[in-house]
Amino acid sequence: MISLSRRHLFTGAAGLIATAALPRITLAQAPTAPAAAEGPFKLPPLSYATNVLEPHIDAKTMEIHHDKHHGAYVANMNNFAKTAPQLGQTPIETILANLVNVPDGIRVGVRNNLGGHANHTMFWEIMGANGGAPEGEVLAAINRDFGDLDKMKTAFNTAGAGQFGSGWVFVTVNKEGKLSIEALPNQDTPLMYGKRVLLGNDVWEHAYYLNYQNRRADYLKAWWNVVNWQRIGERYAAAKAGTLTL
Repeated sequence: MISLSRRHLFTGAAGLIATAALPRITLAQAPTAPAAAEGPFKLPPLSYATNVLEPHIDAKTMEIHHDKHHGAYVANMNNFAKTAPQLGQTPIETILANLVNVPDGIRVGVRNNLGGHANHTMFWEIMGANGGAPEGEVLAAINRDFGDLDKMKTAFNTAGAGQFGSGWVFVTVNKEGKLSIEALPNQDTPLMYGKRVLLGNDVWEHAYYLNYQNRRADYLKAWWNVVNWQRIGERYAAAKAGTLTL
């Protein structure tokens, strides 16, 4: 039998009272990732409210994904920039295409976090409410390189569903305007290989799990409802002009 002294009893009781007095922290109240930490890297604000993509992507997922996940990548990059200031003075796409030049001790961290920053910056940009349909040059390129829009969606969704574990699926575009589909793991990006991204979808579970759980295929199919084709048309024109960065 275990005996407790009066001191232990009072100490234990005080701990229970202190614990009980703590406010209950819900997911909505949880602290946001330190996205606003000082440094050269900034978390881009959303150009739309977090609920405008519903029911396809819910507001809570958007809030967590943007503020916490992307915010953490930005905060981590600002920490790396404290020891390697050149990171904040070089275009993001240039760093990613030349990771061999990043100091050994932080190279993996920069690959993961800067890749995540670049991928998400593109991701928020190409979505929105009432995104319309592809037209003009980008529609012609889709028809030329995939047959039609439905065939492109099928190939894209198949690549995204087949990406084992976490990663992304992209449509890349070269300076001649040719389109290709590419799936990459983790936060890798075609920018690492000198390519440019027309559009891409995040297939990490944090992008869809609250609503879709393990049904990645359902998420991939629904995501097309929030694609902003006007913005993608602008990205296509920029790629052909050689001015598309992230």
